[in-house]
This record gives sequence, structure tokens and C-alpha cells, in this order.
Amino acid sequence: MKTLKKAQTAAAGLAVLLTLSACGGTASSSSTDASKTSNTADISEGVQPDQAAVALLPQSVKDKGELSVAMDLHYPPTTFLAEDNTTAIGLNPDIARLVAKKLGLKVTFVDTKFDTIIPGLDGGRFDFTATTMSKTDERLQVLDMIDYFKAGNSVAVAAGNPLKLTVETLCGKSIAVTQGSTGQLKRLPALSEQTCTSKGQPEINAVTLPNVQEALTQLHSKRIDGVLYDTTALGWAAKQQPDSFTLLGRVNVGSSDLTAVGLKKGSALTPALQAAVQSVLESPEYKESLGTWGLDSGAITDAKLN
Repeated sequence: MKTLKKAQTAAAGLAVLLTLSACGGTASSSSTDASKTSNTADISEGVQPDQAAVALLPQSVKDKGELSVAMDLHYPPTTFLAEDNTTAIGLNPDIARLVAKKLGLKVTFVDTKFDTIIPGLDGGRFDFTATTMSKTDERLQVLDMIDYFKAGNSVAVAAGNPLKLTVETLCGKSIAVTQGSTGQLKRLPALSEQTCTSKGQPEINAVTLPNVQEALTQLHSKRIDGVLYDTTALGWAAKQQPDSFTLLGRVNVGSSDLTAVGLKKGSALTPALQAAVQSVLESPEYKESLGTWGLDSGAITDAKLN
């Protein structure tokens, strides 16, 4: 979501999609959830720099005084815009702000389409990303990745599951994935091989779409049979709009369910960022952010460098 108009267009005619954009509310949203999407308070306010992490910063970064972080800002509850259509909110913006504060730096958010983030990091357009990016062998060839959260994917189908599908019986069905995601690149192909083609059944038909709003729109209109997407985001949407779709279960084949901060491979910033992420994981603000967004089960304790 880059503009209010885009969010409204994606959501037109389908109330459930309004909950996937912080730019529009619905009558069924709870007051608690509405307050979250309107709250633009900075969780890092008052957090002091971690001097051990600061000491690892390259001088050029210290001189610049800020970091740029790439995020695709329309994936609640991890990365999206508040109701002011300006402020980045969710777990990932919280992490980015906390990391920057631990390093004694400012942070600038760059709204970036997911599948262009890695080329942007490689080209030096941003310093790092925190956008619920899973680790894959291909990504680790070009990125340093630092663990900060445990997520995973699930499959959503039409409300009530009229086709009586399970995660193991999607052979021949049309399942949407988002462009450049781990679901598209790893998880759906692995699931298709494991449950279908290895058993002589037709492969799962992957339908690649630009974002989850479009995927859920097509699911609602019965143009596809299901959506494979981040469990956190689907759970958030299901909570906002009960009975809009049904979650079948998690799909963690094909890739780790750990997500990681990403930097250009061999970046001089990597040691400082790893130290800062570790400091964040040990902070009360990390647990506070997870609790705010209903993601307590995703907590980890080790900012492992991959």
C-alpha cells in the first residue's frame, strides 16, 4: 500500500480487505484493534544506545547518522501504515526503530515492493531490510541475514471450506502466492512435490499475484481455490473479519520459519547490526511489540547471523 487510493481500490467491494489496510476501518473491527492502527507512538522513545553495538559501527555510518530500511508497507500486522497513511507501524517498523536507537542513529523507511528489496540492497539504495523475509539458500548467497522472529505460512480457503480441502489435498487446485515471496519460491513448490507430484497426482497450480489484497479478492470471487501467505497476516485478517475465510493450517516445508533482517553480503554494517538486533531481542520493548501485534509465539532469543 503506497497510497490511500491504492488501498481503497484493492479493497473495493470486499469488506475483509479493508482490514488488511490500515487506511480504512470496518464496523466489525474491535476498538482495541482500531486503536492499534491509529497509534503512531514510537516504541523506541527513551531507549538508550547499546554502546557495544555502537562501537562496531563503520565511521561512514556514524558520520551519516541514519539508516535507511526497505519495507513493503502493506502487510499487517508486521508491516503497514497507520490510519494517517504516513506512519509505518507493525512489528517490523518497531524492530527497525529499536535497532536504530540501539545504534544511536535515526531511521528512514523506504516503501519498497517486496521483490525489488534484494536488488535494492545489492545496489546500495538502502542499508537493510526488516520485512518478514525468510532465509533461503539463494538469498544467503547475496545477503547477510540476522534472525529476529519466527513466522511461517498458512493456507486460507473460502469461508467454511466448501471444497473440504486440507493442506495435503491441494493437488490440481489454484493457490495464490505473492510475487517474490518464500511461499512462491520455496514453500508451495515443496508442498506440491511432497503431497502431489511424488505420489503421481497433478501439481498445485501456483497463481502469482502482486499482493495479498489481490489474492483474497480473487479467493472471495472464486477465481482461485486458496491463498498461501504469512500466518501472522492471515491470522490478523481473520481476527478482524470473522467468517471471511478459513485457515487450513501451517505450511513450513521448503524453508525455515525463521525470518531475518537482511543486509548486502559482507556489509561493513553487519557486525553492528547483529549486536543491535541481539540487544533488541533482550529488551522489554521486543516483547511489548510482539504482544501489541498478537505475535507472542514468534519470539526468539538468538540474533544468529546466517
